[in-house]
Amino acid sequence: MLNEKYFEIVKKQLEKQYIEEKESVEKAAEICAESIMNNRLIHAYGCGHSQMFSMEIFYRAGGLVPVNALLIPHLALFPKAKLSTLQERIEGFSDEYLKLVNTNENDSIIIVSISGRNAAVIDMALACKERDIKVIALTSKNFSEGVESRHSSGKKLSDVADVVIDIKCVKGDAVLEKDGLGTKFCGTSTVLGMFTMQSIIARTVEICVENGFKPPIYVSSNLDEGDEINKQYIKKYSSLIENL
Repeated sequence: MLNEKYFEIVKKQLEKQYIEEKESVEKAAEICAESIMNNRLIHAYGCGHSQMFSMEIFYRAGGLVPVNALLIPHLALFPKAKLSTLQERIEGFSDEYLKLVNTNENDSIIIVSISGRNAAVIDMALACKERDIKVIALTSKNFSEGVESRHSSGKKLSDVADVVIDIKCVKGDAVLEKDGLGTKFCGTSTVLGMFTMQSIIARTVEICVENGFKPPIYVSSNLDEGDEINKQYIKKYSSLIENL
């Protein structure tokens, strides 16, 4: 059955990614830990469905408090999904948006784009580099190398980032086929990407603790003590993280 085949494909891709990207994940975590230990922020950014990866590590039970998800409405799937596709191809917008964000050179940013080709993510990476913010890219080399850049510089996300973590999905993402259908279906990049995001956070927290720094971590608001703990964090970080 195809659900079983999907499981086997994901398992194989995930194992490959875990083994081959260990060093890159470690480098990413070291950068993120430096931001946290300098009392600054890890920003997270993506367009369309890739906004999910930013959401996964922002304001999250068990997640680091100093994370700022750049959830730009113009790049979201609502109110009109097709508009996010148009917007992510427009140059200049991401740089203008970043001017409104509290940043400094001790920050880091995780940018997720499986294709790595669209203007919005490349603009954001370039804008961050201009501000000496370390850029971590989650992208699929297999996918990205098979398409052309949509940025006037000719660059792709992987060309700009300080650290590149290769998401081991296939070009086009979808992996299943069924006789009579003619179109592949069910992508794997979300599973692989979410695992990677949490892997970075796991190692980031560990590095902080190993260096004698206790990072602030959200507690589930559905635990009895959660609201009381979290409101102290929100009070402290609201001036840094506007979305709080």
